[in-house]
Order: sequence, then structure tokens, then C-alpha cells
Amino acid sequence: MYIPFSTIKRCSSRGREDQTVVANLDGTILCCRSSFPYFALVAFETGGILRLLFLLVVAPLAGFLHYFISESVRIQVLIFASMAGAKVSDIESVARAVLPRFYAEDLHPETWRVVSASRRRYVLTANPTIMVEPFLKGYLGVDAVVGTEIEIHNGRATGFVRQPGVLVGKKKAAVLRNMLDNSIHIGLGATSSDYPYMKLCKEAYIVPHHTKVEPMSRDRLPRPIFFHDGRFVQRPTPLRALIVVLWIPVGFLLACLRLAAIKLLPMPCLYFVLHALGIRITVKGTPPPPPEKSTGQSGVLFACSHRTLLDPIFLSISLGRPVAAVTYSVSRIPEILSPIKTTPLSGNREQDAVMIKKLLEKGDLVICPEGTTCREPILLRFSSLFAGISDQIVPVAVENKMTMFHGTTVKGWKGMDSFFFFMNPSPAYEVTFLQKLPQEFTCTGGKSSHDVANHIQKLIASTLSYECTNFTRKDKYLAVTGNDGTVKMAKPHIDLKNNSRC
Repeated sequence: MYIPFSTIKRCSSRGREDQTVVANLDGTILCCRSSFPYFALVAFETGGILRLLFLLVVAPLAGFLHYFISESVRIQVLIFASMAGAKVSDIESVARAVLPRFYAEDLHPETWRVVSASRRRYVLTANPTIMVEPFLKGYLGVDAVVGTEIEIHNGRATGFVRQPGVLVGKKKAAVLRNMLDNSIHIGLGATSSDYPYMKLCKEAYIVPHHTKVEPMSRDRLPRPIFFHDGRFVQRPTPLRALIVVLWIPVGFLLACLRLAAIKLLPMPCLYFVLHALGIRITVKGTPPPPPEKSTGQSGVLFACSHRTLLDPIFLSISLGRPVAAVTYSVSRIPEILSPIKTTPLSGNREQDAVMIKKLLEKGDLVICPEGTTCREPILLRFSSLFAGISDQIVPVAVENKMTMFHGTTVKGWKGMDSFFFFMNPSPAYEVTFLQKLPQEFTCTGGKSSHDVANHIQKLIASTLSYECTNFTRKDKYLAVTGNDGTVKMAKPHIDLKNNSRC
């Protein structure tokens, strides 16, 4: 088929600082032309496994309608299957906290090279604006997004679209309607439906579909993504989504078996039992011996990086003995399922310090100074609370790997975190015990509690090849949910680009 435009590689990014670019989303800004994975994410996060199953059932029908009727009908079917009856606030939450990471991992490098060099950036898409706007405006600096608008009734999506309907075959009219006052210098597209609006531009370039291209690295984003939510580890293509639907019943039973083993079996044998159940545990370093009660020596304080709520449990399994832990905000179910003693912190520093001292008098103790989990290779700011309580501190670097589900959530039901982690076919945990902190690096040796906390953070970050940051639990909740994790408040702008510390 004849393509009336040059390919994107022929477009120079030089001298574009005062120009306007208009680009399509699927297949142009994004490498993938199919929007199914993103509708699947919305379906699963807002309606669970049943809605994802419904979307999978109607997906072949949507594909049939695309090829024999129009792309517009296909998009309407996907919108209805993934959004009908869902709360608009839930859809907005998914668009803000879940979708950006997956969009960022699918950016076309050649398209972004041109778009990033232009001063004014406009994006056209057949997808609902509510889905794509938070990523395009918040992370790519797009000035305007013209997409499909969904109908809303009583705070819920009806599954239908508002006039003028799905933005397929109407992109030229959308450009004229929304960008009439601006001279459009560059038009970027991927399919024949993009040609009409591309002819309005002074220069137009096509992104060929047959070219295999590696998506752009997330490090090149104007605003990096440090915090995100959602259960899926990988982008749910139709095949992956089908595998997830078929695996969840089996995976849930497997998770129950693994949790039962952890709860009921003696700690010394759990390492071997969990290995037989498909959980890989790697222990590095030399763990300290248990404290001798006859000497009256206080316990060791393990300062641990925080990846999931299971960190203290896997640390105990690595030691071969149960070690008590202090927790921040944990739901009731993980406390019931935990094989070790957990004590919640009150938030009052003086009361918490007294409580931690009493727990150390009884034996070893695990604390996660970050205060919350983080999925990215960074460490949040370490609280200095623990540093002034004990000089028997052992830093512990914890890392885990999951292939299907994340074992943490912010907006979802935290009581299911442990189940989702153990529903992974073969999850892995790596626990590295570092050397006990020398006395000259503790508060007893004259260091301030903040210096001790920062030093331990750097030691763990160096071991894991992570980056130290000044982010806190509050920053994470503000970025993901718009509130600080306890009280709802207006969502501020957080500069996630310039918060590095080491």
C-alpha cells in the first residue's frame, strides 16, 4: 500500500523549539497499536477477575467488528466491557496510579525524540480521555489531549460514549475544532485513519508498523515514575490476561497452602518446605546468633529495607527462628496470618521508643525504617526513631522478585497482599545480612540519630544498587492517591524529579 508520508526516522528534531506537533497515541507515541492491555488493566483494577474475564470473552467480537465494520465500534465494545458500571473515581485512580507505568514502558523512541523537541504538544486518541490524560499531561508534558469522552451517570460510567463519539475517522475535525488558532508544523501518525489530519500539517511523518523497535527507557521521561499501584507485574496482553484468569483459581489454592505452611510449621524447617513449594529464598551474609538470655544482653535491631509486608517473615525464615517486628499500618488479616509477633507503632515517637526498648529487652527485633513499601529500585528516607534506641544494629538488604502479581497495594485491599504475593508461580526473596554497625557509627559513638539512619540507608542502597531518596510514606500516598494515607486532602504537585539524595 502506498504511504503518502515519509517515515518518522527522516524527521529531524533540531530547530523544533517553537513548533507545534500533533500525534496519535496508539502505534505512534506508543509502540503497540493495540489498546487492549490498558482496558484490561482498568477492567481488573475496577472490577476484579470477573470483569477481566468478561473483557476477554468480548475481545474476539471487538476484533471481528474492527476488521469488518470499523475501529470505532471496537473501541466502544472495549469501553463498555471494561467500564460499564464502574465508579468514575476508580477509573481516575487507575489512570493516575496504574496506567502511567505501563504507558511509560511502551513509548516509541523515535516519536518521543520529535515530540520532546517541540514546544507545543497535542495528542489525538480513540481511547477515553479519562484513561490517558494523567500520563500524557503529567509525565510527558502534553498541552492538550483530544480523545473519546465517556458518559457518566451518578458518578458511574455507563459504558457508552458522549458525542461526537469515538475519535476514529473524526481526527481531522477534532484538529480543526481544537487547534484552529495554532499553526501545526508536524503531524505524526501510524494508520490510514491518521492521514486526513496529517495533511493539515506542514510536515507529516508515519510510524511504520513492521519495524521492530525497543521501547524507550523510562529514565528519559521528563518526570520519572517512582510510585505506582496495581496488581499486574507485566502488561496484560490478551494471552497474558487469559493465563492470569486460568491461573488465579490454582494460584489462590497454592497461596493458601504456602500461607498455611508458614503459619503452622516450625520456623527452622520453613526454608526447605517453601523451597519445595516453589519459593526461592537466597540468604547472603552472616546472620548474628540469637541473644543469650542468661547474660541479660538486649536483642539485635535489624534495620531492613521494605519491599512487602512479608519482609520480617522472610528475615525470620532466613535466621531459622522467629523474630518480632514492629509495623506501621497493617490490616488485620496479615497480623492473623503472621507466624511472628507483630506490634503496631502508635505514631507517637516517645511512646514508640519506649515500646521498642521493651521489645529489645525480650529479644531481637525487626523494623523497616522506610515506613512503607516501594516497588522501584530506590530507598525512601529512613526514620531516625530506631537509631537512637540501640547500638546493636544490623542492616539487612531485602529484595524480591514477582512475575505475575505485586504483593503490595495502596488503593486495593491490603488484606490480600500476602495472598497475591504467594499466588505468583515462583516468587523469590533475597535477604542479605550486612555487618553489625560499628559502635563509632552509632549514637553511642557520638553520631546523631539522623546520621546513623542516613548511613544505614546508604549501606543498604549500595548493597542493592538502589538510589537513596528523601521521599517518605506521605509522599508515596500523595503521588498515588492524592492524600497522605490517613486524611483525604487536595492533591498537590510533587516534584518527583529532584528528590535524590545519594
